Amino acid sequence: MNETKTLRKVITASSMGTLIEWYDFYIFGSLATVIASQFFPKTNPTAALLSTLATFAAGFIVRPFGALVFGRLGDIIGRKHTFLLTLVIMGGSTFAIGLIPGFDSIGYAAPILVLLLRLLQGLALGGEYGGAATYVAEHAPEHKRGFYTSWIQTTATLGLFVSLGVILLTRHSLDANAAKSIAKFNDWGWRIPFLVSILLVIVSIYIRLKMKESPLFTELKASGKTSVNPIKESFGHKTNLKMVLLALFGATMGQGVVWYTGQFYAQSFIENVCKIDFDQSRTLIIWAILFGTPFFVVFGAWSDKIGRKWIMLTGMFLAIISYHFLFNSLLQIAETEATTTYIGETMVRTLSGIAYWKMVGIVFIMIIYVTMVYGPIAAFLVELFPTKIRYTSMSLPYHIGNGVFGGLTPFIATLLTTIYTDDKLAGLMYPIIVSSICLVIGTLYIQNKIDPPIEA
Repeated sequence: MNETKTLRKVITASSMGTLIEWYDFYIFGSLATVIASQFFPKTNPTAALLSTLATFAAGFIVRPFGALVFGRLGDIIGRKHTFLLTLVIMGGSTFAIGLIPGFDSIGYAAPILVLLLRLLQGLALGGEYGGAATYVAEHAPEHKRGFYTSWIQTTATLGLFVSLGVILLTRHSLDANAAKSIAKFNDWGWRIPFLVSILLVIVSIYIRLKMKESPLFTELKASGKTSVNPIKESFGHKTNLKMVLLALFGATMGQGVVWYTGQFYAQSFIENVCKIDFDQSRTLIIWAILFGTPFFVVFGAWSDKIGRKWIMLTGMFLAIISYHFLFNSLLQIAETEATTTYIGETMVRTLSGIAYWKMVGIVFIMIIYVTMVYGPIAAFLVELFPTKIRYTSMSLPYHIGNGVFGGLTPFIATLLTTIYTDDKLAGLMYPIIVSSICLVIGTLYIQNKIDPPIEA
């Protein structure tokens, strides 16, 4: 009973902090269109949006460097203090973005400052996930590692869920008049979701300060067997480097593009290609996430029984063969079942009840793919590497796969639609190709292990 209670505290403390870090990280992407008008010249809206998406992607590109910096710290000084530090950096950076004056006030200094803070966010997140997943896995009993670590996996999607919810709540609370509320939000109200994050961070820091160090790391440290140079041991030894590369090209690369296609690119596609109303484009994602999130735990627990490999690869396979159909269905619903109006020269489509729920259903299917590839992956990664270099070894392939390959999805997919202007589904080439490569490598080279022991 005490062990179960301890595990619940471990999962709650780890998940709360990780959820807040994802909220902080994704609030930027959720407000990409608004941020584009605030921090970049308004003369070319498409270029401004692409610049914003590139800034959003920059946070992902530096995540592997954060994995190296904080992974090394985590393997030397411990899990607890390292991801406490990442939480402080993330919260401070997010709060600061909400304070930066717009392009009209300080010119190009605005996007430069935003980019620098976005890079800090990426570094912090690069150290957060590996620490949280490792910390939970090192507390979890054998044969339930997939189940317990899958709770950490829910935090990324829930962070997006909370960010969308806070944005909508803020937008509708600014003024009773809808038009005035939108104007106020686009002018200054968008800052509120960034600023309130500091309150969430303070609560999470308080919770994490009460946490104890991982028992396996404590044992390792007491015996004097901690790594002196985790980076060298992780990537300088041929056997371990092989596992790092296999984790990247056989699992996390495909997982990353499926994750960001099913949630971020889907939202961007619905808003910018389907031209669905701002509120509806967010609320339908919220409903799909709400319905889909429990399946992270379902597939995580299932992976304890049948192994991680085939659940993850099946999710990639289903995404590859159905993305064109699903995204085309979204477009067809928008073009044939939505009511079209114009605000100035801007087209806005509004969905009826049935059409709205059809779109929710389609996005829900994509999120099921997300839960399949993402639910088991924390357990899969921690089982690949020994305790003394686990934080560093698992963080790097995760953040290259999820951060670089996955995080670039909205930007590259949007860029492809501007190149191949006659094909509104051209952006799907990127996630389909990346997932296909990962599916082949994963099928051939990943072993389907079930709960191998995690040694101290």
